[in-house]
Order: sequence, then structure tokens, then C-alpha cells
Amino acid sequence: MKKKAVSILLATAMVVTLAGCGGSDAPAADAEAPAAEEAPAAAETPAAEEAPAADAEAPAAEGGDLAYSGEISIMHFSTSEESEGNGGSDGFRTCLANWQDAHGNITLAEEVLANDDYKTQIATRAAADDLPDVFLLQGMNTISWSDQGLVYDLTDTIKNSPYADQYTMDYLVPFTAGGKYYAYPALTGGTCTVVIYDEAMWKEAGFDAFPTTWADVEKAAEYFSGQGIDTIAFGNSGQWQLNSCFVSCLGYQYTGTQWFSDIIAGTGNFEDPNFVAALTETQRLFHDTNIFNKDFNAVSNEDAREYYISGDAAAFIGGNWDASYIQATLEGDPKKDTTKFAVLPQAADATKYEKFQNIGLGYGMAISAKAAQDPDKLAACIDLCQYLTGPAFSEYVGANYALAGFCSSDVDLSAFDQYTQDFYNFSYVDNKGCEIYDSYVDGSVWSVLNTEMQEMVNGDKDPATVAADTQAAYKTYLGQ
Repeated sequence: MKKKAVSILLATAMVVTLAGCGGSDAPAADAEAPAAEEAPAAAETPAAEEAPAADAEAPAAEGGDLAYSGEISIMHFSTSEESEGNGGSDGFRTCLANWQDAHGNITLAEEVLANDDYKTQIATRAAADDLPDVFLLQGMNTISWSDQGLVYDLTDTIKNSPYADQYTMDYLVPFTAGGKYYAYPALTGGTCTVVIYDEAMWKEAGFDAFPTTWADVEKAAEYFSGQGIDTIAFGNSGQWQLNSCFVSCLGYQYTGTQWFSDIIAGTGNFEDPNFVAALTETQRLFHDTNIFNKDFNAVSNEDAREYYISGDAAAFIGGNWDASYIQATLEGDPKKDTTKFAVLPQAADATKYEKFQNIGLGYGMAISAKAAQDPDKLAACIDLCQYLTGPAFSEYVGANYALAGFCSSDVDLSAFDQYTQDFYNFSYVDNKGCEIYDSYVDGSVWSVLNTEMQEMVNGDKDPATVAADTQAAYKTYLGQ
């Protein structure tokens, strides 16, 4: 009998992260990228306690050069629980504390929420024209909130930043509207779609490594089912997971990269037969096979992650935040040494398969347009955003977690264990980066797709209808 016990703490811990791609296929940074509201793009999640690998400190912030004295309100989702073992959240909180220490004449009024709560509250604040001075902007919200005049235009400050020559400019695409930049890409660049698997368990099933085709995964499922074990754990209770952590990667096997570039540009079509084929394969895999845990639509990705950790599943599909959490949780457990990483297997009827994994930064540090009414306060907000996304942050997460931020930094992999080296190579070296769907386009579009895909994988809606309804929402968003 499967235990599948998930602690209350882990079951209620919420996700945090990044999305939007910075790979070679990313649109140029001066292109206009549709974006707007809602939906998680990816997530960095709470992780069990683990000391940073290199035990390096972030460079101290410079103080005493700001004229402003008073309060700056800031809203984010890097909770203390989430920062335990989570490089992006740990780096964010560390740099935030350093900046506060360096500017004693300024008080940071922090509002720190769990990820899902943050999305709800920041949208409510935006609707009321009551955004905090500084906040995390999700790529999807860029165009609509900039059109409403809610966020400050950072184009000149980003171009003239003292760190501009270190910026990875492709990461700005989700925060670009009308050729202008509205946020400094924040947190860490990492994948939203990674197969995390136990090499030892798969060898018992007859595979030296995770299969490269879904047909072989189905063969393995026969073995694992006989052992009372799920082949792959997945959680989609929040609806965004199927989009961010599965379809936005599998889809490229069918459409290639141009289709989504057209979607971003406002000329795409969700009823494209290739995208419908990707939805059809998704429905088949989740509804018609015994690959996934039967409760995938009822559990969160945190719950599903626990299935893997406990040995109740031989693999798990999630994002970089999950890899960090699993690493910290399995510290001292032999299972950590047998945990490996793979891309999604190839679908039999996909004609444009490559070793795709979606990667990027989906949140950025933005400033409320109202903060600009006080020039001294605006200067302090800009200084804060530049520090939280600049070299201090990148050096810290690179040295301690082998992660990358908006600023480029060298990573000495020899300072890290094999798990970290393997995941670094998976994320940044061995596989092809592609865009994360919900880093772009309006959230009203993804709300339709995400809701209907959940029905689709339950067998209650056909893929063609899902595509047609999403296309209708897309046309409404485009004003057509």
C-alpha cells in the first residue's frame, strides 16, 4: 500500500520562480513581447535546510549615496521557508537584507506572501491602482499594466545601469512592451521542465537511463505498476503546471520554435494542427496510459514531488525549484546519488523533436509609476532593484548554488557535488532552451488553456475544442 504521506508544511508551501527563455531562440530584447495578467509561469519552491555549497557571501551594498529618507514598500514571495535550499529565494533575501543594512535612513516595508497568494494579491493591488513601490512583475502582466500606466518605464535606467555590460539582455523580453523595458529580470534562470528520475529504480525496470521515447516509458510503466509504484509523479491541481512544466516543452516537439514566436508576435494560431497534435498526445499520455499518478489533477506539484522522494514514484516532472528542493531533502540519502535528470521523451508523431527544455526568468523587479512622483524615492527604488538583480545577486547564487541571474557570472563547478554539476549541465549546457509559454501573452489566454487542459486530461474535453477556445481568447486579447 502506498504511503504517499505529505506533511502539512510541504503540502501548503507555495511555489516561486522564473520563466521566459533566454536561450538562442529567444526574441531580440528590443522586440515587443505580448504579456499580461495571471498564471504562474514557473516556480521556485521551499526546500529543506542545506548550507550553500560554496558558503560565499553576497557583496555588501554601498550606502550613503541616496538622498531619500523614509519608507519603501516592497512585495515579494521569497518567504523564509522557501529560501531554505532555494538558491533564488536565498539570494534575493540575502541581498535584500544587505541593501537594508547599507541604507539605515530607509525602511523597507516588506509584504511577503506565498507564491499563489502573491499572484492574487498583486493582481488585486494592480486593479485598485495601489501597487507597492517595488514588486515582482510577472512577464504576462507587462503589456496590460504598462498600458494602464501602473509601472514605471525603466528603459533608460537599464540601458545606463552601471551593470549594463553584464546583463543578459534576452532575459528582458518578457518585460518589454512597445520597445520599452519595465522590469529588471529577477531571481534565477532555470528550467521549468525536467524529468527527475531514480537511476537505480529504472535499471531494475530494464533501462540504464530514462527512456528517450514515450513508448519505452509505457513499457516501464508495466513493470512499475506491478510493483505498486507510479512511473512518473505529476501535480496539476493549480492548473498552471500542465502548461509550464509539460505542454510548453512537449509542444515544441510538434511545432518547432517558429509557432510560439508567431504567438508572441500576435500572428499565431492555437488551432494549428501541430499544436492540436501536441494537446492530443498530452491527453493520451495522461488519460489513456498508466504512466502518471491517477490523482495528478488533484495534487500540487509539491505533493507529487513527495511521491518521488518517498519512493512511491520512479520519476517526477517539475522545474528547477523542485530539483533544488529534492537535493536538499535527500542530503545524506543514497537516493540523492542515484537521482538524475532527463528531457521529456520524444512523442512518436512529433516531427520537430530536439532535446528541448524551457528556461528563463519570468519575474522582474518593477517600480510603481506612483513612486516616480518623488525623484529621490524613485532613485532609491532604482538602486534597490539594480542591487537585487545585479552582480551581488549573481555572484552569490553562482558561488553557492551554481545558478545564473540577470547578470553573467562565472561558476566554478568543481566546488559542487555531482548532483549540482549534473543539473547545471542539464540546464545550461546539454540541452536546447525554448520559451516558456506563460511568460508571454495575456493571462486571460492562459486561463482558458489551463482550465480546459485540466478537463482535457480527465477525458472531459477534446483537444480541438481546447485549441479553438484558446484561439478565441487569444483573438479577444488581440482585439480581433
